[in-house]
Amino acid sequence: MSNSRKLTMAQAIAEAISQEMQRDASVFVMGEDIGRYGGIFGATAGLLDRFGPERIMDTPISETAFIGTATGAAAAGLRPIAELMFVDFFGVCMDQIYNHLAKNTYMSGGNLKLPVVLTTAIGGGYNDAAQHSQCLYATFAHMPGLKVVVPSNAYDAKGLMIQAIRDDNPVLFMYHKGIMGLPWMAYLEGSSNEVPEASYTVPFGQARVAREGEDVTIVTLSQMVQKALLAAEVLEKSGLRVEVLDLRALVPLDREAVLRSVRKTGRLLVADEDYLGFGLTGEIAAIVAENLDTLRLKAPVRRVAVPNVPIPYSRPLERFAIPQVETLIAAVQDLARQSLPTLMEA
Repeated sequence: MSNSRKLTMAQAIAEAISQEMQRDASVFVMGEDIGRYGGIFGATAGLLDRFGPERIMDTPISETAFIGTATGAAAAGLRPIAELMFVDFFGVCMDQIYNHLAKNTYMSGGNLKLPVVLTTAIGGGYNDAAQHSQCLYATFAHMPGLKVVVPSNAYDAKGLMIQAIRDDNPVLFMYHKGIMGLPWMAYLEGSSNEVPEASYTVPFGQARVAREGEDVTIVTLSQMVQKALLAAEVLEKSGLRVEVLDLRALVPLDREAVLRSVRKTGRLLVADEDYLGFGLTGEIAAIVAENLDTLRLKAPVRRVAVPNVPIPYSRPLERFAIPQVETLIAAVQDLARQSLPTLMEA
């Protein structure tokens, strides 16, 4: 078995990219401040010294230009990784992402492969206001042609990144700033874990049971997995055994893992840091609703997510908008008290 060490998510991502660049000369990285600075969230730290400026390329502040360049490079046979610094910036380059990167394999009848990994930082919790604090993964999952992966810990981050680089399709790889292990901002330490030194992959579309439980299922992903695990520890002291399911990816989505867990517990809370409206929570609730003939729900599905408002700058307002550990605890406790027969009789 490979030796392992405890790494942060940022270190794990950088190691995955480094190992794939050593393995495959067609892999290169481009983006703003990804070279000497190592990426503002540390995802490319140390790569410039190792591989030089021809493969670790700092770009001008023009997302449309370098994402378009990555798409063209992939069409020509290379395997680029392009970092969009904040997901909130997608608006200035959406045409390149959705009308070219996501669609051109389909429009070529499968003759054109576009193995681009588009990495981007997501999430709030550090008072960066409405234009730098969103998640938006449901926005991209809604668009055919992109695979969308969102790790919650360092082990998964390395394996999913290697899988993404080797995939012949465009992959949107989204990492939450609050679990990257950055020294200059508070982060949830549960995201830093043991990571093998050797190369490995984590297959897309395979959710992970992060914690076994019998009473309530929490389906979630990204930083919210770490919050759900903390909530589950507290709830266990009062006798509630919570199962936490980490989706790992939105596209492809492991629907069967959701149904397996809900069959087991009969109660479902979907927790998300993306917006409540038209998002992941509604998709998971719909999957359960469409399979009620195989389930025995003990209570209605409950959803916790960001209300449909811009993320506030104010610390108290931001904490109110983004679900916290105590939000999950209260939601699970309320869900455990409910029962469908009682509601139907009322």
